[in-house]
Amino acid sequence: MRSRAEIDDEQNRQHPPRVIHTGQALVDLVIEVPDLPARGQNVMADSVAQYAGGAVTVLLAAARLGAQCVHAGSLGTGPHGDLIREALDADGITASAPQVATQDTGVCVVLVEPTAERTFVTTLGAERDITVDSLASAAVQPGDLVCVTGYSLAVAQTRDPLLAWLATLPEAAVVVLDPGAAFAALPDDARDRMLARTDVWTSNAEEATDLLAALSVPIEASEREIVEQARALAPLVRAGAVAIVRDGGEGCAVHAHGETTYVPGFPQTPVDTNGAGDTHTGALLAGIADSSTWVDACRHANAAAAIKVTRRGPTTAPTAAEVEEFLRDR
Repeated sequence: MRSRAEIDDEQNRQHPPRVIHTGQALVDLVIEVPDLPARGQNVMADSVAQYAGGAVTVLLAAARLGAQCVHAGSLGTGPHGDLIREALDADGITASAPQVATQDTGVCVVLVEPTAERTFVTTLGAERDITVDSLASAAVQPGDLVCVTGYSLAVAQTRDPLLAWLATLPEAAVVVLDPGAAFAALPDDARDRMLARTDVWTSNAEEATDLLAALSVPIEASEREIVEQARALAPLVRAGAVAIVRDGGEGCAVHAHGETTYVPGFPQTPVDTNGAGDTHTGALLAGIADSSTWVDACRHANAAAAIKVTRRGPTTAPTAAEVEEFLRDR
């Protein structure tokens, strides 16, 4: 009789896990400024450019590292929606949901300072027009990696259909939560329902701190706080779940299979940190879809994010070949 592992390996060969993102695909209007203006004042921009952003950044990173990718969120009709579709098509990413005919995709204005710090102003558009049926167009299979952003949960228009749809997924679908700054302050019911269906938590250190504080979960003093954060987060999600906490160039910590491991990063002099966290998530999930271990996938994700911060724009994730060359050099 074949083992469970042999059966799973055969299923993966027949139906390789896909990276499916449910979050908002937006147009990032990136404006480089010498400093943020005082309230009511003006500042002259150094540059301005627009890119496909939001969920697209995760998907591009995953696709460029070899994953099959699907965007299950909604796209609008108009120049912004067209820009998103062109970016997805260029990297072979499927957009599964029907196009929203009544409005265009929204915009996120990103102000980037010389330190690479970012400030955001986001509008709402067609990307918020999701339903259980539109999400179901992704046809999630067991083993697929389904990405959820906390920003989807911050607005009732997207939170309600998203949570209802998540409850319909196959038990073996892997739900990946990138909580964002909004998650810790969500209503208790929404936050608890999401955590109960989360198989992978991946966040930055600040987002981890916010949730642990909101739930009054203490962490032990440690030389590397992210290690203790990852360990403390693991019991808050599904049994056997993985928790990852990243800290920029310092790298990340991953709690998987009962062990917590620090995975060193690759510090760089950044020119633009916009999309670095999303690039890390996309690269991480590409590795997992390709049967890498969590630690090895984190190392590749650290490298991909390190390359990304040396490039301007959120859609500049590296390819698999570029990541491998970067790691060989180190």
